[in-house]
Amino acid sequence: RLPRGVAIAALAILALATFANMVFGAFHAGVEWGFWPGPATCSGPVTDLGSAGNLLQRLDTVRVVRCDEVQWRFLGISLAGYNFLISGLMTLIALAGIAKARRAA
Repeated sequence: RLPRGVAIAALAILALATFANMVFGAFHAGVEWGFWPGPATCSGPVTDLGSAGNLLQRLDTVRVVRCDEVQWRFLGISLAGYNFLISGLMTLIALAGIAKARRAA
C-alpha cells in the first residue's frame, strides 16, 4: 500500500494532466466545429512548399492533415470530442479518489 500522501499526490498529478488534456480536446473540437480558428500551421493555407525542383515529388508523397477537418466521427462525435469526454471522466475519477483518500484520513 502507498502512503496516503503519495497516493493523493499521484492522483492530483493525474487530475491535472487529464484536465490539461481535456482542455486541449475541447480546443481541438472547437476548431473542428468552427467555433474559433486553429493554429495557422495546421488550419491555414499551405505557404512553404520547399524548392521548386522537388515540388512535384513533395506533392506526391506528402498528405497534409488539417486540424480543422474531422478525420473520423462515431455517433456524431470526433476523436477530439472523445478526447474531451474521456479526459473529463478521468479527471472526475481522480478527484473522487482524492476526496475518498482524504475522507479516510
